[in-house]
Amino acid sequence: MELTTQNTSINKQLFGDDFIWGVATAALQIEGAHDADNKGENIWDVFSAKKGKISGGHHHYIAVDFYNRYRDDIDLIKQLNIPNFRFSIAWSRILPNGEGPVNQAGIDHYNNVINYCLEQGVEPWITLYHWDLPQALEVKGGWTNRDIIAWFTEFVNVCAHNFGDRVKHWMIMNEPSVFTGAGYFLGIHAPGRTGLSNFLPAVHHAIMCMAAGGRALRNILPDVQIGTTFSCSYIEPASDKLKDIEAAKRVDTLLNRVYIEPVLGLGYPKEDLPVLKKMEKYIHPGDMEAMQFDFDFIGIQLYTREIAEYSFFTPYVHASLVKAKNRNVPLTDMGWEVYPPAIYEILKKFDKYDGIKKIYITENGAAFPDEVKGDKVHDPKRVEYLQNYIAQVLKAKNEGCKVHGYFVWTLTDNFEWAEGYNPRFGLIYVDFETQQRIIKSSGQWYGDFIK
Repeated sequence: MELTTQNTSINKQLFGDDFIWGVATAALQIEGAHDADNKGENIWDVFSAKKGKISGGHHHYIAVDFYNRYRDDIDLIKQLNIPNFRFSIAWSRILPNGEGPVNQAGIDHYNNVINYCLEQGVEPWITLYHWDLPQALEVKGGWTNRDIIAWFTEFVNVCAHNFGDRVKHWMIMNEPSVFTGAGYFLGIHAPGRTGLSNFLPAVHHAIMCMAAGGRALRNILPDVQIGTTFSCSYIEPASDKLKDIEAAKRVDTLLNRVYIEPVLGLGYPKEDLPVLKKMEKYIHPGDMEAMQFDFDFIGIQLYTREIAEYSFFTPYVHASLVKAKNRNVPLTDMGWEVYPPAIYEILKKFDKYDGIKKIYITENGAAFPDEVKGDKVHDPKRVEYLQNYIAQVLKAKNEGCKVHGYFVWTLTDNFEWAEGYNPRFGLIYVDFETQQRIIKSSGQWYGDFIK
């Protein structure tokens, strides 16, 4: 299927036969069954129960019921010709207390999901941590407690031993910048902690766990592909004033460099973000070496561009973001700017790191208002978004960027964290009352494009 985007005619063949196409999800956003089959409580179970934390008083307890409907949804993936399915393992289904006894019912469930994927010709790509920390570990300090390195390694080992004979692609962690920033500094995501004294140790321990998890997997499964994913935003200064340029550099450092550079052996970028010097109190002897791991691939998750300007009153970074709604630019339902060149710019930025062997876009997509008319959902804005962003991925690839795959976020409309069920990102529409699925025109387009 051919399409014309930004004066560039592209088709799947231009990417090559070995380019990976897929769709991405997260356990907490789709599974529901929040207390089924001996699952332990996680931080979002607790956070969602607190008044005012989730838009509309929504919760994820049922979500889109993927836990019970996984066969039907995997059938839809197959129907759409999507050959790769990225999903996460809920830590508290496997280890209800975060550590200790293994819950066989949880193991059985994910074995069933993996096996059904393979039966349908869909390759499973597993994310080990997608933000759903067991509450029993949060009570002990969660990501601020250095013991989490051992807790997380135990979880990785259990998953590797139980699923590693069939799963060939693994992602250690999803977007550490978001779960540490939103959950341990701003307090707008679970577990709702705030302040630098929570944020800095959470950052350091998350990075330590990425590397420790990678080593644990490599030890048990030497032949699989091991990666981890990063949330990225393309940052530009609001003006050519030096203060704005330097502010943009600090924001770029915080959002795009803090988590990847220690893994690559470059340490924390303290010179460009001086607040990171406060990290020293959490760094033990040997940590700088222990934070490094030679990943087979890096996942980049990119949605938008941000414009940064100098702000005296913003602590630590002395920068603020100019809201997209005030810039007269096209927006998604999340209030994010639609700016396809952002994905090209970030790919080129990460491609410059010597230690990165291979890049996949492990998330990209958009939330727009969707309306059911008859038995159809026509979403031309999402189709256009995907076409234009994919065209920019091809541009980067044609310039020699080591990008090897692209995963759409997301399969079905789902629970969008603090925003509840209001933003719809799915290629498949879900009626949250009846759980009816309707493939949107964007889903049909993506399936035809891949085919």
